Amino acid sequence: MNTTPPSPRRPLTERRKAATRLEIARAAAELFTERGPDATSAEEIADRAGVALRTFYRYFRNKHDAVGPLLAVGAERWRALLAATGPGTPLPEALERTLAEALAVPVGGSAEGLRRTRALLRTALRDPALKAVWYRVNQESEERLAPVLARLAGPGADPLELRLAAAVAVDALRIGLEVWALSDAPPGAAGTARGTGGRAGMGTGEGTGTGTGTGTGRGASPGTGSPAGPALRCLRELSGGLRPLAPAPRANR
Repeated sequence: MNTTPPSPRRPLTERRKAATRLEIARAAAELFTERGPDATSAEEIADRAGVALRTFYRYFRNKHDAVGPLLAVGAERWRALLAATGPGTPLPEALERTLAEALAVPVGGSAEGLRRTRALLRTALRDPALKAVWYRVNQESEERLAPVLARLAGPGADPLELRLAAAVAVDALRIGLEVWALSDAPPGAAGTARGTGGRAGMGTGEGTGTGTGTGTGRGASPGTGSPAGPALRCLRELSGGLRPLAPAPRANR
């Protein structure tokens, strides 16, 4: 899967800055998973990324913040896909379909990206400073998701319920990724998931999956080695009582 979230075309200077930022983030993630955050310095991250130390500090306040762009990719892709969803699409359908797509990778992709993402998340959940970055990224994602959901829900939606819906959606993604990262399922393992199909994938890198999905989307199903399955399950379990997320009742015939 492409680690750059979909976005409108930006000026060349902005794209170069985004590429440099992501390159530093990848270097930090590699070093943190290889050595641990305590044994890694900002100078070493800059050297691995091929940039000057002053360039590193132009983009990040400290070494822990450097992995923020990677930790945010899954949520950014999800939000961009939701923003591109046509008006009138029921929220449950839009959320599940775009979540599966955001965590997907092209059929035939490498499972190595899944292993890298799992290693980074495990490191982040063990280190207090990295865990704080992870939670900050999720809080920012929630704040940015709320207006997207408001547009999809329409002008008559309750602002409080939309705020709760955004919190539920982001927490579902966060918990699903954490459960997946701490599991022992082989990355990219095939399997079945309830409801939405889609291709097995991940939040911040590349992955693979095999099998046939059913429901919305086509391709490999979100199997036991993919974060899509746990994330979708969390979304369904957490969103059942919220009106903006609850499926519309069927009309009596």
